[in-house]
Parts: sequence; structure tokens; C-alpha cells
Amino acid sequence: MKPEKTERNRPHPILLVAALLCASPAVADEPIAPIPRVLPPEGGIELPADLRRELHERVAAFADPIWEIEHKSHVADIAVLVKAVDLALRHDEFWGEKEIPRAAEALDLAEVRYRALDEDDARPWLDERGLVARGYRSSIDGSYQPFGLEIPESLDLSRPVPLLVWLHGRSDKGTDLHFLHQCRNKSQAFGGFFADQSEAIVLYPFGRQCVGWKHAGEIDVFEAIEAVAADYPIDPDRIILAGFSMGGAGAWHIGAHYRDRFCGVHAGAGFAETREYNNLTPDRYPPLHEQTLWQVYDVPVYAPNLLNGPLLAYSGALDKQKAAADLMARELAKLGHELRHIVAPDTEHKYTEAAVGEIREWLSETWAAGRERPSRAIRWRTPTLRYASHDWLRLTGLDEHWTPASVEASWNREDGSFSVKTEGVAALSLDPGAGHDLSGARISIDGVDLVAESPGFPLGALSLVRGESGWTWGEPSPGRKRPGLQGPIDDAFLHRFLVVAPDRSPAPAAVARWTEFELDHFRNRWRALMRAELPEKSADQVDSHDLRDANLVLWGDPETNPLIAEMADRLPVAWEGDRIVFRGETYDRASHVPVLVFPNPLNPARYVVLNSGLTFREGHDRTNSLQNPKLPDWAVLSLDQDPDALAAGRVVAAGFFDEAWR
Repeated sequence: MKPEKTERNRPHPILLVAALLCASPAVADEPIAPIPRVLPPEGGIELPADLRRELHERVAAFADPIWEIEHKSHVADIAVLVKAVDLALRHDEFWGEKEIPRAAEALDLAEVRYRALDEDDARPWLDERGLVARGYRSSIDGSYQPFGLEIPESLDLSRPVPLLVWLHGRSDKGTDLHFLHQCRNKSQAFGGFFADQSEAIVLYPFGRQCVGWKHAGEIDVFEAIEAVAADYPIDPDRIILAGFSMGGAGAWHIGAHYRDRFCGVHAGAGFAETREYNNLTPDRYPPLHEQTLWQVYDVPVYAPNLLNGPLLAYSGALDKQKAAADLMARELAKLGHELRHIVAPDTEHKYTEAAVGEIREWLSETWAAGRERPSRAIRWRTPTLRYASHDWLRLTGLDEHWTPASVEASWNREDGSFSVKTEGVAALSLDPGAGHDLSGARISIDGVDLVAESPGFPLGALSLVRGESGWTWGEPSPGRKRPGLQGPIDDAFLHRFLVVAPDRSPAPAAVARWTEFELDHFRNRWRALMRAELPEKSADQVDSHDLRDANLVLWGDPETNPLIAEMADRLPVAWEGDRIVFRGETYDRASHVPVLVFPNPLNPARYVVLNSGLTFREGHDRTNSLQNPKLPDWAVLSLDQDPDALAAGRVVAAGFFDEAWR
């Protein structure tokens, strides 16, 4: 995509109301108006003072004991319970009298588990059957995140067993405390009609509560699977992804992005894209870069990926969200595939026992067949290298991001030959993994025939690039966009990241005012929405481990942030006196802020982000379908508009870097 100058188009009327409630003229000596929180909702009931004090004291009393046993495995199963109560107290996450006892119950369970782990190094909860509440530590921000398990009493755990990953629906008030309570008290999959099964373990990820299984919530699904597989004999070839409502939306997009991780995908209700679901018409479209970024999570563009294994949709005939499955049926029909879509007659937004009976037959058949590994044939389409792989096929370069690229590839195991047809792909690799020697393999790719000559030792992977004369052996040129380093800004928060605030306030009063507000907003939003403390260090605390492993999120400018100063001459933006120079344009430094994502000059294998947190905001939380990236790779914000529920400032220019990050 070519960079473009842009002004914000007229937003959706409901979002406009939110913006008007929050916005105020940018006046340097007045505080910026707070932005009302949407998730979790404000206005919980007031706890009795003595109870609140007691709970606070119990939470605080866990700090040192958890720190002392933090080196032990499974400490997350304790810490996640304490964190749930802590956040509930800090945000007033109690909305009814019956919910109040849940805090003490969680802390009681934490104490029981702590005593077992501390005194006897025992973990008796790992032997529990039925409904079990657990936790793991996120690689993104180091937080403890919850998950639930349902383990049938009669399930034979002496052998590998299937896993059902069940993605829950939207629950604005289903924060950690209430999610963990539900995980211990209620069978949730398929409306409760799956509680009597004895075929598989059921995993209930949390997914950061209510972000549509996007962003960190997407990564949480796989970290929860990893945590379960570490303790139970999960068969990696018999994992099914399923969900309903918001969980159905998650099943659509996670299934399309990571199709090779699951032997089957089931989507119940839910949305599958942005425009039709929100009834947007051209006069209400957002800026072009935001429309472009719909492709990150809009499923139709990834439709071929879903055909790499069994797929099943479900809807109630009277459910408005049936439109999503109907849309996907149309998209798949264009590819010559008839979507299997179970529709319950005279039913709104719920499962029926009869429909679940049919779904259970599909589950059993899909588990019995398992995942095909290695795949004989692969169909793959993606507009971004964030989602670049299926089994042995990995795209390592695109002609142009956000113009969908596609591949049809097959591997004849009998004669060792590959046949590959591509469109919009600049580089790829073929890697079946350990145990497969590709020496002598013949590759036919877009009319070019190649033979992988033996180097004298087993050849495990083949890398190809497309040049002016066609395909040949080789790697993409250094410095190009590649998987995991392709933008946009929000992509930096799908991996471990570290926020570094300025050492002192920027000199321009308007910039200092904005920076202080936006940093505090990011802290509060990550805690409330992403259910974790924002990982932060000062510039002088950042060490070689951080530089190696973390995306750096730097705030300020070269005069106020030493890390920005250290890399300033290798960034695409320059601060020159009272001006900012970016992409050949100049901006008044006293009233503009550059935001961007770029390969970190101190470690080009990781990102650096300047002056930005999550780019979707409170005004987008009303529906998970709008919790998409709102800014591309770079933007320039004018501070003549205060931050509000829709934007951090007025976007005066925005766009995408090209494939070489120029």
C-alpha cells in the first residue's frame, strides 16, 4: 500500500457520540478529559468497607510468599487467583451481591494450593477431574492469565487424548474472578450439552476476557494449549478449535490464521468480518488505512486456508449472527466448497440439544481422522506475513503487504516432488521438519523447475526467492518485511514488549501534556482490557536480554528518551530544532507527534514502537468487531485535538512502509 495523507472520515454515529462526550479543545494548561472505560464496565457495587479492607490485606499478604516460590512450576495456578481478586478490587468488578463471596473463595483456594506447593512441593490439583481452574504466565507481558479445564472422570489419561479448545462468548463482566468461578462451577461448551462426554479434555482459555480473541487474546489461546499439554497427555494431532458468539468469531479467524494447529474448526454464530457486520456504507467508512487493516482479522480474505481440514458452522435459524456463516458459505462456494452448516430451526442465539448431537458426531469423526501431517496439498492466502505458514509451507516475502498473496502447493511423498503455484509471493520456504531429507527433491514453481542438489548431509528445508528471471534458491534480502516483523503498530503487542517512558517531560507543553496522558491511558487500558500490568522499565534499566527478546515501545524524543537518542540517526523520522521531518514533510514539533513501528536499529529482529500503545480505543469496545488496528505502520498526530475514545489525536498523515521498510 502506498502511504497516503488522510483526514478522519465521519465515524459511526454511536462512536461519534462517545467522542463528543470525551473530546475537548487542546488547551495546554487544562488536563485532558478522562476517557470513560467500557471494558470492564464502570459502576460495580460498593463492597462493605471492612470486607474490602480484609480482601486488600489478604491480597497484599500473598505478595512475598508468591515471590518466594515463583521459581517453582505451577505457581501460576496460585497467582492467577490472587490477581483476579486484586483486579476486581481495583476496578470494582462486582456487579451483584451474589458475586461478593467469589473473592474470598478464590483466595481460600489460593491458600490451599500455596500450602501444598510451599510445604510439600505438591500439586494435588493436577490430579483433579471434572471442572478445574488453572493459570499460566504470559510471554507477552509476564502476567498470570487464567484458563479452565473440564476433565471427564472416566477419561483414560494413560494414553494421548483429544483436546477441545472452547472459545467463550462476549461477557463484559466476565473478568478474571468471575471467569475462574465459572470454570469451577459450570460446563460451558456447546451450551452445556457437552457435559456428559468422556472423549476429550475441554480447555477454556480466557483470551484477555473481551477482545474478540484478537491481539494478546489470540496468543493466549496457544499459550493455554501449551500449558495444558505440559501436564496432560494431549494428542497434538487431535485438537479441535470451537466457539460460540464472540467465540465463534474467534474460531473463524484463529482457525483461518492457524489452520495447521487444529484437526478441525467449528464456528458457532459470531461475526466473520467488519463492514457487513456493522452495516457500514461508504459514507460511513473510516480512513483508507483503517479499511485496509480490516484484513488483519476479516476472515473472507483467508477463506482458502479453512479448506485445509474439516470445517463446521452452526447457527440458529432466527439468529442475526447466522449472516456470518451465510457470508462464509458464499465465500467458500467461490472456491468450489460447500460449507457444512448446521442450522437449528426456530432457534435464536443458542445451541439446541439436537444440533449438538449432530455436532458431537462430527467431533468424534474429526478426532478419529486426526490432523494430516505432513499435508499432501495446501491452499493458502494471506495479506500479511503475520499469518504466513501452514505445515511445511512458509511465506517469507510478499510483493506488497495488504494485497492478498496466495499459494497452491502439493508434495508427492512417493517421488519427493513439490508443485507450487503462487501469486503475490516474493519468497517462501518448504520445511517438512525433522526426519525428512529433501536432497534431490524436484520443485516445479510457477513454470520454473528446480532440483535440490544434495549437500552431502540431510537437507531439511528449501528456501526460494523470486527474482527478475523467476524463482531460484535463496533467502529474502536482509531488511525486508518478514514473518513477525511486518507491522502494523499493534503487531508489536503480540510478542514480549517493554515500555520505556521518557526520563523527563518533552519541552513543548502540548507534547508533554499529551505524552503524560497517553502513557497513563496505555497503563490503565492494558490493566483493565488486557488484564495485566504494563511491562515497563526506565531507559537505564533496559539490558541485553530486553534488547534481544523484547519489542521496545519508546515514548518521547531524542532529548527526553536516551534509547530514542541512541537510535535516532537510524530511524525514519528526524527531530530538527523546532521541526519534525518525516517522509519529506515537516511538522511543527510543538504541536505534532510521530507514531510508528519499525525494525529496532539496536536489534533488527525486533520492533521499536514510538509514542503509541494499542491503537483501538474505548469507543471501539462496544463491539468486538471494531477492536481492530486503527493505525498502520506510521502516522503523524496533530495535538490540536485532544485524545478521546476514538483516537490519540488528529491523524494528519498515515501510511504503510514498503516491503523494504522505506
